[in-house]
Amino acid sequence: MFGFDGAEAPMDWYWWIGAALLLVVVEVVTLDLVLIMFAGGAIAAGIASALGLGLVGQIVVFGVVSTLLLLALRPWLLKYLRQREPLVETGAAALPGRVGTVVSEVGETGGRIKLLGEVWTARSLGAVTFSPGTDVRVVRIEGATAVVDAVEAPHSSPGAPPVL
Repeated sequence: MFGFDGAEAPMDWYWWIGAALLLVVVEVVTLDLVLIMFAGGAIAAGIASALGLGLVGQIVVFGVVSTLLLLALRPWLLKYLRQREPLVETGAAALPGRVGTVVSEVGETGGRIKLLGEVWTARSLGAVTFSPGTDVRVVRIEGATAVVDAVEAPHSSPGAPPVL
C-alpha cells in the first residue's frame, strides 16, 4: 500500500475498518443511528489512512465525517424511518390514556392504582377523590406517580373484571 508520496503507508486502515465493523454490530443492537454515523467516519478515516494521511489527519477526517453524518444524514434518516414506521411507545411514555383501577383511595395528595398488573402511586388531577374499585384514566406520569382523572365512559360492564 502506497501513500501520496510513493512511500509505503502503514496498515493502519485495518484498525479503522475493524472499528467501523464493530460500530455497525453495536448499532444493530441499539438502532439509534448514532454509531452507524461513527462507523462512516471510521471508514473515511480508513480510506485516509490507506491514502497515506498521518494519524492526526485520520482523526480529523474521522471527527469531521462523523459530525457531518450526525448533523446532516441522521435527522433525515430518523424522519424517514418515523414516517414509515410509527414508534411504539414503551415504559412510562405508553401509560397516559390507559385505564387503571383504584386499590386505595386516590386524592390530590396520593393513593394507589393497579395499572397493567402493577401497583402505582397515584394522585388525582383535581380536587376529586376516587374510592377503591373505581376505574381511572392516567393523564400523565410524574416521576413514579400516575396523575389520574375520571374515566368518561366505563370500559367494562358491571360485574365484569376490570381490564388491567
